[in-house]
Amino acid sequence: MFGSMTSPIEQAAQEALREAGTLRSLNQRSLEIFRRIVEGYLATGEPVGSRNLSRLLPVPLSPASVRNVMQALEESGLIFAPHTSAGRLPTEIGLRFFVDALLEIGDIDEEERRRIEAQLGYGGVDRSFETILTEATTMLSGMTRGAGVVVTSKDNGRLKHIEFIRLEPERALAVLVGEDGGVENRVLPIAADLPASALVEAGNYLNARIRGRTLGEVRHDVELSRKAAERELSELTERLVDAGLASWAEGGGREAQLIVRGQANLLTDLKAMEDLERIRLLFADLETKKDVIDILARAEGGEGVRIFIGSENKLFSLSGSSMIAAPFRDGQQRIVGVLGVIGPTRLNYGRIVPMVDYTSKLLARMVSRS
Repeated sequence: MFGSMTSPIEQAAQEALREAGTLRSLNQRSLEIFRRIVEGYLATGEPVGSRNLSRLLPVPLSPASVRNVMQALEESGLIFAPHTSAGRLPTEIGLRFFVDALLEIGDIDEEERRRIEAQLGYGGVDRSFETILTEATTMLSGMTRGAGVVVTSKDNGRLKHIEFIRLEPERALAVLVGEDGGVENRVLPIAADLPASALVEAGNYLNARIRGRTLGEVRHDVELSRKAAERELSELTERLVDAGLASWAEGGGREAQLIVRGQANLLTDLKAMEDLERIRLLFADLETKKDVIDILARAEGGEGVRIFIGSENKLFSLSGSSMIAAPFRDGQQRIVGVLGVIGPTRLNYGRIVPMVDYTSKLLARMVSRS
């Protein structure tokens, strides 16, 4: 399920674990204690102490014996003590080890499947691509209590209308209107002897092909029907069609767009002032859209769901947050976007991973059939 690509910090963490012989040295008892510490942290955000652990373990073990194991885990870099007299919390390396080696991923239940399908309108009335993505991020934020995010290319937006308007003898304005109401304008160089009828002809030719389709689909269709286009259009009009499509694609048509929903969820369940500062830093990160888009783009590199933890990426290096993300594809298996959930490092990974995975697959089916 998880993607295979790793960041330099992930690689460094894995190398540190190998050097410490963590995977070889941890016996079943150590693994069980480590698992309980991480699961306690994910559930409450609080350190887990040796006395509580000794009561939770399936095999009786004294607090002193538990402390000895915890000391070994701390020396391995998997856990740390936030205060001298406190229990232990997992380090980011420990969380990565837990996610990669110990996390048990289940499946979402039938009720959650139906809820996701209902909120996305799966099987119902067709809606615009942007509306579906907005619903997906809103739904994920509501079900996970994190911030739902999605990044996609404007090249995937559904189109409604195209028009060419002459501005000057050798310049024309190309106007592209999307189903979402968005308008993009481009100024094109044109031949001085281009008749006004050619502008109308080019607009009619494209408008007969674009409604409800993406810019990429239209360009692909025009390329495939090149011979027919040569018969239908004059040479000057054909050049205008090509110039208009190229200008939108090269002048911003492929610009990534980001949708974020549910930031307010991150303000709930704050434990201390340092939590409030962490969320403030995260909000500042989310405002830096380029960095969010960059990290989501990294999720395109592998199949299935990817998990980014804390300082494994510069975006979350200060806020100590995590992201669970997955790409989704169109009918030609081209990646058209990535969606995910951002929250504290104590996200419920076991529950959210299958939820993101199912939503990405559902989006892929909806994109493919549209």
